[in-house]
Amino acid sequence: MGDPRGHAFRLDLREANGALGDIGTLLPLGLGAIALAGLSPQMVLLGFGLFYIATGLVYRLPIPVQPMKAIAAVALLGVASPTEIALSGVLIGLVLLGLGGTGLIDRIRRLVPQSVLSGLQLGLGLSLAWVAVGLMREHWLTGALSLGVALVALRVGTHAAMLTIATGVGAGMMLGLPEAPVLAAAPWPMGIPDAQELRRAVTDMALPQLALTLTNAVFLTSLVAGDLFGARAAHVTPRRLCLTSGLANLVLAPLGALPMCHGAGGVAAHHRFGARSGAAPCLIGGLLLVVALLPTQMQGAVLSAIPTATLGALLLIAAWDLAVSRRLIDARPSCRPVIAATALATVMVNPMLGLVAGTLAELIRKALLSRRIARQG
Repeated sequence: MGDPRGHAFRLDLREANGALGDIGTLLPLGLGAIALAGLSPQMVLLGFGLFYIATGLVYRLPIPVQPMKAIAAVALLGVASPTEIALSGVLIGLVLLGLGGTGLIDRIRRLVPQSVLSGLQLGLGLSLAWVAVGLMREHWLTGALSLGVALVALRVGTHAAMLTIATGVGAGMMLGLPEAPVLAAAPWPMGIPDAQELRRAVTDMALPQLALTLTNAVFLTSLVAGDLFGARAAHVTPRRLCLTSGLANLVLAPLGALPMCHGAGGVAAHHRFGARSGAAPCLIGGLLLVVALLPTQMQGAVLSAIPTATLGALLLIAAWDLAVSRRLIDARPSCRPVIAATALATVMVNPMLGLVAGTLAELIRKALLSRRIARQG
């Protein structure tokens, strides 16, 4: 009997279509970090490409590779140096390798109630939807057209991501594309950090990102993969996700890659648009490697050809699929306040506060339930 983990590689149009499903997260954050933080476009693209291919080979499922959002957000403000960004990736890589190597992450995961995970999933989906609407709002006509094409294509079961991207590129050409961003080669990023750079890397980037990584890139990615792929995703465990993300950042961040992780929204996106095997990550990874090897001026033209509004449309569909899960619909009435509290805290503040708020709400729910049972007894 063959190995039940993962799925045999499929090389067809459906898999290629699914490979494009998560670019709504990757391109805006990646391009922004390159333009505003001075990262090397070649190394950022090579980092994503190599990690995507490795992920496809390791998991044999469409497990995504995404920029670390809290770190990317600081990079988009233009206040972080390439050295600080690289250092934050190395620090998170060390923590993830420690949690995965010792197996501590699996013990932490068992302490998190299912109702809290459902709330985190709902909150993350709503947060991604808000980001998607923001991307579409800049060019609402292109966004609405792209979303309409995507929904119709999904309805009839055709290649929705490809058609949506083609529609967006065509609309952008007719309405006038923005100028291609100027991408310049950056110096070797990982110098010897001073005390100030170390402090900023830890407090401004690594610590905020760690909370998001553990909840979204580890716990929820494992959960959503299990929901979508069943027993074939049994090897997509929090421990293994920690190890792959940790190793990738430890190796690639010092070379100039933007710190990366996996993500539940990306699993939903790749799956929604047709990906079912590790071929999808390998395909998008190979495409990114090709773009990385282009001349710098051509890189900017290629990466900016897809309007941000079209990327927002793809992201909005993935956000909906992530937020509205079967687990949410089938939740017991007594668990719904816990889910709501977790989701609200996640959307309003961050996933770490959502985890804390949800855990407290779950403890209160169990205490009230025990008291009610005692009275009835």
